[in-house]
Amino acid sequence: MPRLDAPTHPGHLSPGMSTRIEIRHPEKAHRPDNPIQRKPDWIRVRAPNHPTYVETRDLMRGAGLVTVCEEAACPNIGECWSRRHATMMIMGDTCTRACSFCNVRTGLPGELDATEPARVAQAVATLGLNHVVITSVDRDDLPDGGAAHFAAVIIALRAAAPRTTIEILTPDFLRKPGALEVVTAARPDVFNHNLETVPRLYPAIRPGARYYQSLRLLDRVKQLDPTIFTKSGMMVGLGEDRAELGQVMDDLRIAEVDFLTLGQYLQPTVKHAAVARFVPPAEFAEYATTARAKGFLMVASTPLTRSSYHADADFAALRQARIARQAA
Repeated sequence: MPRLDAPTHPGHLSPGMSTRIEIRHPEKAHRPDNPIQRKPDWIRVRAPNHPTYVETRDLMRGAGLVTVCEEAACPNIGECWSRRHATMMIMGDTCTRACSFCNVRTGLPGELDATEPARVAQAVATLGLNHVVITSVDRDDLPDGGAAHFAAVIIALRAAAPRTTIEILTPDFLRKPGALEVVTAARPDVFNHNLETVPRLYPAIRPGARYYQSLRLLDRVKQLDPTIFTKSGMMVGLGEDRAELGQVMDDLRIAEVDFLTLGQYLQPTVKHAAVARFVPPAEFAEYATTARAKGFLMVASTPLTRSSYHADADFAALRQARIARQAA
């Protein structure tokens, strides 16, 4: 179980990151404990031990890069890193939001590191990735929410790895006018922003965000550049019901979102939101059928699905699905 007081690993510090050894989630420290339930067999994964996993980890450490794979305690890290697929998390390791589902450190972030775009681009070129996912912490402390930094990373990637397709997973840029336009103008191949849960649960699960702001963000991307694929994801097992999930799917299709991911919520520590239930694989398959019927080009719906899980293969399939739909 991840510790609430775990310090930042010194091997992946960069100049813009916190060096303080402090409680990882100070805003959760005084909450009552939610015991962590035993996971069902379908949610268990093997401990990472592949040689390529170690190589990928060492590359991230050596470049001073942060990955959401580690910071968010992703269960798929062993599989993905063994295939040289790591999701970079830019703008530091400390988030200004305090979502009750997320394991990323909360606090006041450090200054942006101007060398980070080049270091990310070089790591992607070294790994030889066909497709890369770039995400970030929320940076409500910055006037543009970090939009210009996202754009700089995309530009650096185009220069260092021109054949690599780029997927970004951004914050909501709440109250940051003009930020979305800056990122969209850099023309990522996929613009991902996760709704995470149903509107009813936002006050408890995603208190710093607004459901309709996230929807507007995705809708606005399509207005600005219809050629960019849009993508969004949700966790299930937080207490939502089928009707609410169906309504979110409808809202996303109204915003012309192309790709939907659904995965099981897993509780990082006893201070995080409790798992209401573990959704069986058969139910995930039913959700996928429903989502496809509503018109999504691509749907990934399994207990272990995460935003960047199998993102390279999924992007290739997404592109083919668009071509097939246009031909039809």
